[in-house]
Amino acid sequence: MDRLDELAAALRERLVRDAGAGGGSEAPATERIRALVQQEAGMLDAPAREELARRVAERSFGLGPLEPLLADASVDEIMVSGAGPVWVERRGRIERTDVAFSSEGELRHAIERILAPLGRRVDEAAPLCDARLADGSRVNVVIPPLALDGPALTIRRFRRRGLTPDELVATGSWTPVLHTLLRVAVERRLNVLVSGGTGSGKTTTLNALSAFIGAGERIVTIEDAAELRLQQPHVVRLEARPPSLEGRGEVTIRRLVRNALRMRPDRIVVGEVRGAEALDMLGAMSTGHDGSLSTVHAGSAAEALRRVETLALMADVALPHAAIRAQVADALDVVVHQARRADGSRAVTCVGEVVRADDGGAELREIYTLRGSGDRPRWRTPLRPELAEVTP
Repeated sequence: MDRLDELAAALRERLVRDAGAGGGSEAPATERIRALVQQEAGMLDAPAREELARRVAERSFGLGPLEPLLADASVDEIMVSGAGPVWVERRGRIERTDVAFSSEGELRHAIERILAPLGRRVDEAAPLCDARLADGSRVNVVIPPLALDGPALTIRRFRRRGLTPDELVATGSWTPVLHTLLRVAVERRLNVLVSGGTGSGKTTTLNALSAFIGAGERIVTIEDAAELRLQQPHVVRLEARPPSLEGRGEVTIRRLVRNALRMRPDRIVVGEVRGAEALDMLGAMSTGHDGSLSTVHAGSAAEALRRVETLALMADVALPHAAIRAQVADALDVVVHQARRADGSRAVTCVGEVVRADDGGAELREIYTLRGSGDRPRWRTPLRPELAEVTP
């Protein structure tokens, strides 16, 4: 930390002490900061005083040393662990930065400034918390005693504009023929499930797929934290709500999926299925809401089907496993698997159509596979007539 950072931290503490003792002036905060900088650092030249005032303001109202990273459009994720160096993800690669909090106390102050406006808190009784910044960026906080090296803060940056299908082709995530296949699948109202690991680009792909939905359709989106940015004129956005400090008022994804069925949707888009809502989503897909889209965490396209089955069983409705497997086969049409490769790039590595197995359950039949970044994709003629005319 340079001398200006040290001085900014000291001046912020002075402001806090003055405010706590009732000795602060009634002037706006920015004016009080400038007056304090002039009083305590008047020997600095004008540019240095301006920079010092900016850093004091960052520590007082923003997220301190993280502000330059939040302003950097190339940063996709910010990872903080105690007072150690801050790490970021750029273009799929993790990099160490020169940014650091001066102390764990300063980091806790930044966390409190994120959570307080949302009515959330972290303490020893509840040391885990998920939240969202004003710009839509997702925040996860873990504090001691669970985080052994000091508070851990992770910020997944929100992009105001998702990548379009054409841009995904230009970056190599999709091939031109795959673009056509996915467009036809969405336009012909096949139910599509996007699978992949954390940070593989599932939400980006889901957002791009939504671009193929017609402008005349009513779409209901359901998310844990609102990230999707659909361009259609008739979109209803629903977001789950965590319990309050008193443990009341929680609204789950499952409840929102059930409610969406009463909202006359042409399509339902579930940002991610993580629990019992999988059963309600399958029910919606197989009872007239064709063309719905969702994502799920899975290591492969075939595993995605098993994952959905497992999540549906969490609904605890005493359905036999065979009935759940049959419902998966009825509801899902196409699985698109997204992966992050060793070089940090993201690409669709598998597309499969869901077919009924001999035992009545769901089975995946791969129609597109891409093994490595330099490999040519392998195609297999789909069984579904909607897709058969597209593949090479």
